[in-house]
Amino acid sequence: MAGGRAEHGSRRRARAASVVVPFPHSESGDRLDLARLVPSGRSLLVVLGLLAAVLLVYRGAYLPAVFGVQRVDVRGAPPYVAREVEVATKHVVGTSLVALDADAIEGTLRALPSVAGVSVDRAFPHTLVVKVAAERPVAVVRRGSVSWLAAGSGKVIREIETGSNLEFPRLWLTRGVGVRVGGTLPAGLIPATRALAAAQEARLPRRVKAVRSTGEELTLVLRRGPEIRLGEPVDLLLKIAVAASVYPLLERGTVYVDVSVPERPVASMYLNS
Repeated sequence: MAGGRAEHGSRRRARAASVVVPFPHSESGDRLDLARLVPSGRSLLVVLGLLAAVLLVYRGAYLPAVFGVQRVDVRGAPPYVAREVEVATKHVVGTSLVALDADAIEGTLRALPSVAGVSVDRAFPHTLVVKVAAERPVAVVRRGSVSWLAAGSGKVIREIETGSNLEFPRLWLTRGVGVRVGGTLPAGLIPATRALAAAQEARLPRRVKAVRSTGEELTLVLRRGPEIRLGEPVDLLLKIAVAASVYPLLERGTVYVDVSVPERPVASMYLNS
């Protein structure tokens, strides 16, 4: 008996777990009523209308009248770099923000000598935002009566009027050396520009007047104060940071600070000691 009841209960559970969904039949009951499975004409019209509206919106987004560029907003750049960027992006004004090739614009702007890095963003409905990291000048390079600004990497940023930008130290070239805006200075000057970039970053308490190179050793000549002997052009930022930290401790009349071995800085009141 117990076995019979258990078998009967399992059959009831099996029937309860099975669900049959009947297809619609015609009134006669002998054929499927497929017409009830097909969407109505009104439903099809609504769906087609929605698709058409989406396509129109998508196509309209590419029309300059909808999302056309009316302004290029240059951020993070000094005025002269901002002007260069505005000229280089002048052709995008009037085109659609949606259709713009941001990668191509960024590539064009990175080719500018004064630009170190750039990113382009869309600010709907009508603004192109260009964020610029400008090359930071560290020196004026002179060759005869012609002058250029140079970055710490040795990159020539732009030609400038001779006698301007007096806040930067001068590096001199012989007349036979070629210089090209966007190009790189001769290899012999790269250690000097790197040292000047490190001096800017370490925020020396005095401006650098010049960089003196003797063989494999570099020396920063300050406008006022002792010269800073760097030794070989390695670990420049560390060496100059050490010099900046000991500067307030120097006695009046100190002639130089030697940080060629940054762990043991040496100061002297005698030039050739």
